[in-house]
Amino acid sequence: MSLNGKTLFITGASRGIGLAIALRAARDGANIVVAAKTETAHPKLPGTIYSAAEEIEAAGGKALPLVVDVREEESVADAVAKTVAKFGGLDIVVNNASAINLAPVEKLDMKRFDLMHQVNARGTYLTSKCAIPHLRASAAAGRNPHILALSPPLDMNVKWFAGTTGYSMAKFGMSLVVLGLSGELRGAVGVNALWPRTTIATSAIKNLLGGDNLMAMSRSPEILADAAHAIFSKPSSFTGNFLIDDTFLAGEGVTDFDRYRMDPAQALAPDFFVPDSIAPPAGATYGPLKG
Repeated sequence: MSLNGKTLFITGASRGIGLAIALRAARDGANIVVAAKTETAHPKLPGTIYSAAEEIEAAGGKALPLVVDVREEESVADAVAKTVAKFGGLDIVVNNASAINLAPVEKLDMKRFDLMHQVNARGTYLTSKCAIPHLRASAAAGRNPHILALSPPLDMNVKWFAGTTGYSMAKFGMSLVVLGLSGELRGAVGVNALWPRTTIATSAIKNLLGGDNLMAMSRSPEILADAAHAIFSKPSSFTGNFLIDDTFLAGEGVTDFDRYRMDPAQALAPDFFVPDSIAPPAGATYGPLKG
């Protein structure tokens, strides 16, 4: 199914995973709202909402760059209203914006704790809430609406919390929004979560977690873009799923995962929050590639 003519509202779309999802949809001819905070260039972060919009239009889509702070109700509501005014409706919401700090409880100050919860859990809740009336209208028009959160399966294992309790609570909060909305909107809107098995080469990996070494051990954001596109191509009755990128794509017929590697000579680094119960796809290689 093509996303031609569909309108996507993507938070945090000025770079990284959000931009990759936008560009994949743009190749179909979709309308993309770049809803992010970066209006001017940052010395350590690539891209702005305007450079992202240029890339989207070069890829074949239509773009609306909007400065949006997902922590602020007025900012999100205004952006959704501008989306509908510009494109005539709203079909897909991608809750990608996220804040991360991996400090343990004793070291994490409450200002950073609050930031993660405001951006991750509350931002996902607020953005989805503002979009729901328009997604219901999309459903009534037979346009197959979806909400997608970049958040993990709800695996309540102590190993995912110990040492990173504040961040884990905030990310699992996003997934709780998915759980609840999948029930509230069943029959109208598909609501799902998507999470990577390995680290993904983003600014967070480069600047906060592991620098160039971990970047080399990561997959590119395009694996999540391809997975998101496959989700949006499913009927909205596909809902309430907590998906791991490579396992889901394998189920959709993808067999070549090596093309997503940043450096084939490096072993892939596992991400947080991947349950042991979700097995990797058969034939996928996670160590260095031979030859």
